[in-house]
Amino acid sequence: MEDRTVGFLGAGNMAEALIRGLLASGALPAAKLWACDVRAERLRELHQSHGLHTTTDAAAMLRSCDVVVLSVKPQTLAQVLPAVAEQARPGALVISVAAGVTIDTIEGQLVGRRLIRAMPNAPALAQAGATALARGRHASDDDERVARWMFEAVGRVVVVEEKQMDAVTGLSGSGPAYLMLVIEALADGGVKMGLPRETALMLATQTTLGSARLLQQTGLHPGALKDMVASPGGTTIAGLHRLEAGALRATLMDAVEAATRRSEELGARMNHRQER
Repeated sequence: MEDRTVGFLGAGNMAEALIRGLLASGALPAAKLWACDVRAERLRELHQSHGLHTTTDAAAMLRSCDVVVLSVKPQTLAQVLPAVAEQARPGALVISVAAGVTIDTIEGQLVGRRLIRAMPNAPALAQAGATALARGRHASDDDERVARWMFEAVGRVVVVEEKQMDAVTGLSGSGPAYLMLVIEALADGGVKMGLPRETALMLATQTTLGSARLLQQTGLHPGALKDMVASPGGTTIAGLHRLEAGALRATLMDAVEAATRRSEELGARMNHRQER
């Protein structure tokens, strides 16, 4: 993979998260990375921080890269696809992180191009992201390996069918916001019971982080780990009873469903605009 040159068309937070991850993991040197954006000041920041190539000239970057990451805002994507179609190297792999824009919509502009659609999430900024990948009709097994290699630099990766991308959005895309609400509520509970705010927030944050890490490392079902903590007649089972009475489980399931349905609606609207 080290011989590939990767360019980011759009230099926002997700592009920087991937750049930072690729550099930190040693997957690529700065000399193999490009970023293109209309904001010269943003490009100066990236160059000073990471030492990669930067340019406001999309054609120059597209001609230089083996992998092109479409990291512009979804509403901007239609404006840049013609340049990608005309200027990207003939064998370049295109990876889109434009939320909601389907493979069919992009391939309609990039006829014959190899395409991977990716749905990363905000924790990629801390190299702890969850990314789902879906292959376009011309993408190969090697293209999937390249995309995995890139996104594994900022977290964990799964491959799904594209029709499952809205559910991915509802779960891992929106999920960090749900968990932030849970962490905030846990901390508020600690404050209510007399803990200083800073202490309560640290305990809630570390408890959430540690629980997720324990789940990953043991491979046990969450229910089994819950039962390990909930001793008969103890404090934890009393708290769990209150959570069940408040329908926390059903509410979180409903949140994933609501976000998924909204993703479907927004995606349909976005793709209609892109296709016009």
